[in-house]
Amino acid sequence: MKNLSPSIKGLIISLLTMGIAFAIYFVFLSKPNYYLVDNPTPETYYFKLNNGEENILSAGQYLKVDLHKGKNKIAVFDQNKKLIYDSAFTVNKIRGLLNITNKDYYVNYQYYGYGLNKDSLMTAKPGIEIDKKHYLGDVKKISKLYTEDFYYNLDEDYDKIVKNVAKVESRTKIFRKQDFINYYKNYYNFK
Repeated sequence: MKNLSPSIKGLIISLLTMGIAFAIYFVFLSKPNYYLVDNPTPETYYFKLNNGEENILSAGQYLKVDLHKGKNKIAVFDQNKKLIYDSAFTVNKIRGLLNITNKDYYVNYQYYGYGLNKDSLMTAKPGIEIDKKHYLGDVKKISKLYTEDFYYNLDEDYDKIVKNVAKVESRTKIFRKQDFINYYKNYYNFK
């Protein structure tokens, strides 16, 4: 390296630095994109995506599936393999959730930022009523077959580290009904 000119040394150092930055991103910071099919019920379901192979989804399980952008089809069967419904849905984004049981899911907005008073932000939002109990915050209920209106999927947690503290930002996460209630009770301290 002694025989290299200063500009070549600078180029090598900058390329190494860039390689290390990309490695850190892909190992620690990148977020995988995928689609889930979920079954929060005690029953077992069978389903076929895009006339492919039959999949089994047992009670309380979720399964990563391959979908393509555009129109997709699903056929859902009960535990006796009797057809419940077949339907089409459109995929536009890089992550989503298939709700084959037509149960309620909740998309919650989590706010990040420096000097943020999360309680005041939560009380300023209209909230939602679940089982005759009011929950404060920016939450919406979803019960349609397919949704992609969230950032974190069922099996992911919110970021533990705030990456940009210069402004207030929000991230959305989709929850099963009971998981949202448990999260709300553990995270917020409203009296």
